[in-house]
This record gives sequence, structure tokens and C-alpha cells, in this order.
Amino acid sequence: MREEPAAHPLHADTLAVHTALARSQYGENSEALYLSSGFVQPDAATAARRFGGEEEGYTYGRLGNPTVTSMEMRLAALEGTEAAVATSTGMSSILLMCMGLLKAGDHVICSHSMFGSTLKLIGGEFAKFGVQSSFVSQTEIAQWKAALRPNTRLLFAETPTNPLTEVCDIRALADVAHGAGALLAVDNCFCTPALQQPVKFGADLIVHSGTKYLDGQGRVMAGAVCASRSLIDEKLLPVMRSAGMTLSPFNAWVVLKGLETLGIRMQAQSQGALELASWLETRPEVARVYYPGLASHPQHALAMAQQSGKGGAVLSFELRASDAQQSRERAFRLLDSTQTILLCTNLGDVKSLMSHPASTSHGRLSDEQRQVAGIGQGLVRLAVGLEHVADLQADLARGLAAL
Repeated sequence: MREEPAAHPLHADTLAVHTALARSQYGENSEALYLSSGFVQPDAATAARRFGGEEEGYTYGRLGNPTVTSMEMRLAALEGTEAAVATSTGMSSILLMCMGLLKAGDHVICSHSMFGSTLKLIGGEFAKFGVQSSFVSQTEIAQWKAALRPNTRLLFAETPTNPLTEVCDIRALADVAHGAGALLAVDNCFCTPALQQPVKFGADLIVHSGTKYLDGQGRVMAGAVCASRSLIDEKLLPVMRSAGMTLSPFNAWVVLKGLETLGIRMQAQSQGALELASWLETRPEVARVYYPGLASHPQHALAMAQQSGKGGAVLSFELRASDAQQSRERAFRLLDSTQTILLCTNLGDVKSLMSHPASTSHGRLSDEQRQVAGIGQGLVRLAVGLEHVADLQADLARGLAAL
């Protein structure tokens, strides 16, 4: 059972604290955690109606849970959509969306700069079942238009992208999609609704890895799709009922609590990322910094317009080197030399985390795919946490001095 959030003229920070199902008869202040795989029915006739979809009510954990419902309501309220459906991981949210919207013979267009697992899922796994895909430049609207086919059903963009922080024009892509009778989906993992609400720019669906900033402390796996009530009920929930990419109640409760501090975390982490990105641009060991908050970023103006004037908490930088082998060696040396910043492929944590995309998150891609996506051996991704910026800067200086 997934209920729509109440329509209130409240600020997002307030919705993030209060949106949930009504309290139980016990009047708990913190939302209740319902650890139950099944729900007792009052009588056989009611059970039949509920399982048949004729009456609202919880029946079985794979089909709905009150704690999960509260998390879905809260995220939908923050994204400004009518509804949301929670899933077990971020990738399972993309799987659910594609299974619900696409069939054999359909065509989907994606940016070739998307997360490596997304590229493998859509370009590889779904191809086995007859779904066609095209991959185009994240920022060249003309390429998206040129890739359209009569059977195009979905355009899927990630903005900013992982790890090069490329920003797409959501409204322009929405116009392209809708003009072709297709839908636009946006992966809003990096910005979260605290900085960006894609639905305001015309997006039809928003996918999330709740594992990242929605939780905020690296504790659980979670995902979600936010969309209209009709898309959720008619396209996604039927797949969810059968396939079971279900989010556990405990993980839903953790994300529910994480959403309460999402706004202040994103503001603080974005500020820290801007300071570090600006400092890294001055370092002789660094060839280039990728961060939407910098004036040097190719889509800086667009990012500021779409992302509430913030660059987000993730940046990447390319180390200077003479060739690919030296680039990889220097990147590894940097990663092995920092002490406060941890080597971890996750992001969205209160702890600052660094990774080497070419050998981790994008390691399964071919050399050609990485080259097209701009993922070089000297590229390092930094997800900025909540440590004091001076300490992070000193740690990076230590690592850069080791090159």
C-alpha cells in the first residue's frame, strides 16, 4: 500500500521531518519500525478483498509494509511527485523501471556517461530480451534527437553524472522525449531533491540509490522510483508484486531517518566540495577538476539553475601524468597515502570517500567504453563528507605530495 503525501504548503525541510503515515495508537514520536513479513487479517472476506486489490490494507511484506510506505511518502513529498515505490537497491530501482516500461522491440536512449552498472544493465542485460539501446553524449541535445526511433519509449539521464559530473538540460530532454511520445527518467542520486527536483523541469520518473545521500551514513542498501500515481500503479507495482525488488522495513526506517537531515547535509557537503574543488584547481599535480560548482565547469550556469545554486558533494579530478600507466600508478599512490579520506567506492556518507573509477565502478566496461565516457586511469573521484575542510585539504596535500 503506497499512499500519496498530503498536499501542504510546507518547506521541504519540514516535509522531510514530518511526512509519514499517521501515528499508531501508541503515539510514537519516531516513526514505528514494523518488522513483520505478514499481516493478520480480520476475516477471510477482508483478506480476499485486500489480496484482490479491492481494498487497501497490508497483507504480505513483499507487497507492502507501513514503514516502507512512510519512506515512500516522504521521498515523494520531497521530489514533488504523486507517489514513489521503494526498492532493495538503487540498481533494482532502475531494473524495476525498465521492466515496467519496456518490452522486446522497444528502444531506450541513455547518456554514455552514466554509472557503469547502469550501462551494463541496459546495454547488456536488457539486450538479451530484445530491448534496443543507444548511448549518446550527455550534453549534446542534437545527439539525443538524432538517436530517436519510432520505437523509442524512454530517455534516461543521470545528472550530474558519475564520476565526471556532466550536467544535462532536463527541460530540453523532456521536450525531446515528449515530442517523440516517450518518457524521460532522471537519476537524481548526486543532487537528491534537496538540491534538484527533476519533475519541475518536465521529467516523468526519478530514480534513486537511497544507499547514498538519502541514508547519508553508509548504513544500508536502498532504492526508489518517484513518478505519477498512474505510472507507479499501472506500470511499476505489477512488476514489483511479481519480481519482489522489495525494500526491507529496517532499511526503509534507516532511510526515513536519514531524510530528516538531508537538507542540512547537502548544504554543508556542497560547501565543502566547492572549497576543495577550488583548492584542487590551484595544485600543480592536478590537470583538471570536474565539479559543477566551479565556473570552469562546461555546464556551470545550467547546474546552478537546476541545482539550487549548489554543485553537490561529489567532484573528480585528473592527475597529471605522461601516459596511462603513470596515471594509474599516481592515482593508486594518492589513494594509498591519504589517512582521513577513506578508500571506498560508496558515496553520500558523512565520511569523505575516494575511489579510482577506472578500476572499480567502471572497471567492467571495455577500454573503448571508458574512453568514450572520459574515464581515464588518472581520474580520482572524491565524495566530500562532513569533516572539517581544513583537515580534508591537509590530507589531500599529503597524498599529492607523495606523487
